[in-house]
Amino acid sequence: MPNFEFDENKSSINKEKHGIDFLEANEFDEKIDSGEDISDLLFFSKSAKPGQNQKRINVDFPVWMINLMDMEARRIGITRQSIIKVWIAQKLKETAQ
Repeated sequence: MPNFEFDENKSSINKEKHGIDFLEANEFDEKIDSGEDISDLLFFSKSAKPGQNQKRINVDFPVWMINLMDMEARRIGITRQSIIKVWIAQKLKETAQ
């Protein structure tokens, strides 16, 4: 583990920003390094996959397309937004190959 000069002010800022100060982070690292089970210390509900951030966009579709999307979405039991995401993801995977 790298040595660092402890700074109380930076540790306090880290605690505010990330919920853990430097001393707690050091103890956490030691548990990982020793192979201890740390699952009870993790917040899985707040975890996220990298690159999965979302950004809202607006797209205008002709009414006939919306009607067909809604029919297909109902048929397979998902929302309109989900069917749009699925179809776009499929097309992007196809074109990437």
